[in-house]
Amino acid sequence: MSTLREQMAADLQLRGITPRTQKKYLREVGNLAKYYHKSPQDLGEQEVKDYLVHLLNDKGLSVGTYRNYAAGIKFLYTTTLNRPEVVDKIKYPKSTHKLPEVFDLSEVKALLSVTENLKHRAILTITYSAGLRVSEAARLRVTDIDSKRMMVRVQQGKGRKDRYSILSKTTLECLREYYRQYRPTEWLFEGQSADTHIGYTSIRNIFMEAKERAGIRKPASPHTLRHSFATHLIEAGTSLHHVQLLLGHRSPTTTTVYLHVSRMSLAQVTSPLDTIPEEL
Repeated sequence: MSTLREQMAADLQLRGITPRTQKKYLREVGNLAKYYHKSPQDLGEQEVKDYLVHLLNDKGLSVGTYRNYAAGIKFLYTTTLNRPEVVDKIKYPKSTHKLPEVFDLSEVKALLSVTENLKHRAILTITYSAGLRVSEAARLRVTDIDSKRMMVRVQQGKGRKDRYSILSKTTLECLREYYRQYRPTEWLFEGQSADTHIGYTSIRNIFMEAKERAGIRKPASPHTLRHSFATHLIEAGTSLHHVQLLLGHRSPTTTTVYLHVSRMSLAQVTSPLDTIPEEL
């Protein structure tokens, strides 16, 4: 199994799969081996199907999580083992499309105002004001803050793409105050040591504590700040194209979801009843 694991790890690297996804794929293949107490190369189509059914029924996984697990197994058989016939007939269940939860501006203000720790407030502030993913906020470097151009450089975001987002004046003031007190060197938000960045779980805990103190009852996560950033931009009249660029979406279709949660897009629609002339 160790040899097979090494082969798969090499294949994942050659395909340019991100380290985080590599870890997920390898872990799930390991779980498949543990479930049957034998190497995946000795398994057939029916055994793989039975295992995936087990994940859906017994583990109670969400469709999104299941798709990630199944993708790792499909990669193993199609690429590393060169046995695509084992997984060719395996299809992913359709994902449910839910609109993202969004804070209104008063909730964003409340969230930030109750965060007394300066470092924590700086993290939440730039996450919202630049529309960052948690991983992007955690991996910001001091040199990514361009105060002259009022831009934030996001290096190797999702899809291993670099992009720029906006740096608000309020955020810059907060970051300057934070810098004077904490003096970070390489990583803008350092972890337990100066040579590591803050962990993703730490940011989530910071967010959840602030949400509780602010009395916000919406089912939200740190990613809600990114959703709120995009929605508030659209409500302020920012074009969908510019929002797409700021978020780093590959397709504009991904960005259009925020039209469905934007009050502006609905407010601009006039009922046909109001267009009927009174004299008719």
